[in-house]
Amino acid sequence: MAILIHVLLPPTTTIVFSNSFSTKLILRSPNHTRRVRCRISDSSEVKSDEGASKLEYKPGLLDDFFMQSFRNKLVEEVGSDSEKPGYVGLIELVKLLLLKGRTKSETSDAAVRILKSLFPPLILELYKLLIAPIAQGKLAALMVARVTVLTCQWLMGPSKVNIIDLPNGESWDSGVFVEKCQYLEESKCVGVCINTCKLPTQTFFKDYMGVPLVMEPNFKDYSCQFKFGVAPPEDDGNVNEPCFETCSIAGRRKLKSGECPLA
Repeated sequence: MAILIHVLLPPTTTIVFSNSFSTKLILRSPNHTRRVRCRISDSSEVKSDEGASKLEYKPGLLDDFFMQSFRNKLVEEVGSDSEKPGYVGLIELVKLLLLKGRTKSETSDAAVRILKSLFPPLILELYKLLIAPIAQGKLAALMVARVTVLTCQWLMGPSKVNIIDLPNGESWDSGVFVEKCQYLEESKCVGVCINTCKLPTQTFFKDYMGVPLVMEPNFKDYSCQFKFGVAPPEDDGNVNEPCFETCSIAGRRKLKSGECPLA
């Protein structure tokens, strides 16, 4: 299903996004119609030297827009900007968000506010009201999995939709597997992952889109499994992971138990 976005400049331009991760730019005028196809983003499997297939992400047309929008919201929440450009500066702002929160709950609430602010008014309410109840939530879960892959690889890195098992024995293709999360790899902080990504993202999808979600980060290989349609367990061991030795903001404040003081 294509998504149509009508652009104001020029007034006769229409951009069409399709599931093939490409953009068709249609320029219409009274005398002619011109079509130009350009790539938004692409995550395709390539063969490594050892012969194993691996995902390779190629940044696309809208990635800079998504990153700048997210960064602007971070700046509003933190109250200042980083002098560093690009993704490095973005992660520095995320760390400031973590350090600004007096409690873990406060940090998570701030991250949820940022996620909400990225969506147009009423979209979330309508999705939760009209889409989430369909087929016991399956349609909504399948949809958000695909939109996550389409729009968030600039943040997470290469990812793909995969099949997950639900507690009731069903299997849905509503999972998203992130091969190696650059958000975690760049921050090198369990607290950043847990409090600015995992917990607020789970809360956001459940409370504001009506889609249960559990995220399962692997702190050894930096992969992450999203399971849309599955609620988080009451006892989630991920939130008690130890610090990384390379963590720049928690290294001097490790607890005797080895747990991350910011997670």
